Amino acid sequence: MLLEIPARLESRVSSPQIQRRGAWQTIFSFPAVLAALLTVVTVFTVRGRFSDPDVWWHLRTGEIIWSTHSIPAVDLFSFTANGHSWIAQEWLSQLTIYGAYKLGGHSGLMLWLCIAASLVVIAGYVLCWLYSGNGKIAFLGALGIWFFATIGFSIRPQLIGHLLLISELLILYMGRSRDSRWFFALPPLFALWINCHSSFVFGLMVLAVVLFCSFLGFRAGLLVSTRWEKRKRITLAASCAVSLAALLVNPIGPKLIWYPIDVMFKQGSEFGIIAEWQPTPFDDVRAWALLGVAGLVLFLPLFRRVELRLEELLLIALGFGLAVQHERMLFLFGIFAAPVFCRLLADAWDRYEPGHEHVLPNAFLIALATVAVTLGFPSSRNLAKQVNKANPVKAVEFIEHSGLSGRMLNGYVYGGYLLWAAPGRKVFIDGRADVYDPAGVLADYTRFTSLNGDPKSILDKYRIDFLLLAQDEPITRVLLLIPGWKKIYSDEQSVVFTRHR
Repeated sequence: MLLEIPARLESRVSSPQIQRRGAWQTIFSFPAVLAALLTVVTVFTVRGRFSDPDVWWHLRTGEIIWSTHSIPAVDLFSFTANGHSWIAQEWLSQLTIYGAYKLGGHSGLMLWLCIAASLVVIAGYVLCWLYSGNGKIAFLGALGIWFFATIGFSIRPQLIGHLLLISELLILYMGRSRDSRWFFALPPLFALWINCHSSFVFGLMVLAVVLFCSFLGFRAGLLVSTRWEKRKRITLAASCAVSLAALLVNPIGPKLIWYPIDVMFKQGSEFGIIAEWQPTPFDDVRAWALLGVAGLVLFLPLFRRVELRLEELLLIALGFGLAVQHERMLFLFGIFAAPVFCRLLADAWDRYEPGHEHVLPNAFLIALATVAVTLGFPSSRNLAKQVNKANPVKAVEFIEHSGLSGRMLNGYVYGGYLLWAAPGRKVFIDGRADVYDPAGVLADYTRFTSLNGDPKSILDKYRIDFLLLAQDEPITRVLLLIPGWKKIYSDEQSVVFTRHR
């Protein structure tokens, strides 16, 4: 299962030879070189990703929490859903994001992204190594996690959520294979998790799968489930119960537990228009990798005569099903699949031998990686350029300087930036779809931008005075034909229309 390695492999991982290594051999070891290389790959992957539109409303929310020492309970940012109930379910992550900005501006935010993304990949490497017992194969597993994670590498709380998911799998592994007292680390993990990101729900699913399978003992060909010894089952069950109670350790209360479930099952409109919630498209190479890895996980046990554990099959099936339905869940699939894939291939490559270390070459490679990361970190000028390219910077400056007032209908992806760059203006909509869906605003916005109905009816309903939209929106061509509306500004990415009185 995803929590256990064969005894012959574990003996290699925990041999006295490893325990006798000195500090220099540990710091400048071959695994440390691989971790440094993973950091280089990750930093060079994210260095150009300062363009996620959601970063701005996370940043703005973090600023409000930082300044007021309170967590918003209603929408404060729009005129369309103002006063509607809203839970800042990622408040602690948002505080860290704003803290990074307060310390270092745009560079601080990029440093947050580089550190969080690198920790995800390196923690995945540790998980794959422990699970397979082969440090070299684990490196390939970490690259697999990195590959699927490229769908979600951005300055958003989900990175912390996925890091905590890997931490949960590590705790479960250690509790099962080493000492059951490790399970007692689960309640504080969940107490932290619920305040950082709604992916704690997936963590609960993992607990349910593992606890269920711990009571099963059977063999069906190469599919097996090993019944745990009674003491470990009881310890895990007790830790699961306390973990559920630990979810109440949050400043919002029980609503924070139920909120992501409510959004998932009752607010369907946002899944229909937001790209990352769409099914994984097959013009994306990650979709083919999804099918390939899932197929290999089923094929390799037959080819190599290796057992596939029920826990592994259930978790990979969960990740696969979610990834097929929602592109953003490829990240989750990679975390579930990589350790299993590594275990199935554990004997396919010679294992790392600590006794064969070469400290000086390793130190040189780590130093080279450090230089590469330092040189690869984007400059302030580069970050400003990314901000200007991805956001309506010039258009917002025009609106502020031209004296435009009244109600603004803005593009969905522009809303977050407006919250940050023009906090004195109320927006029509932003990236918090969970606020605008229940209020009916998301459906109206979708009808307006998709030309599904008379655009003028939406403009009149909300008494819109001017619009800020992306240049390539089809509605911008229609607005030129609607009497009473005039284009007063245009640049390479944005356009502003105003109503004639």
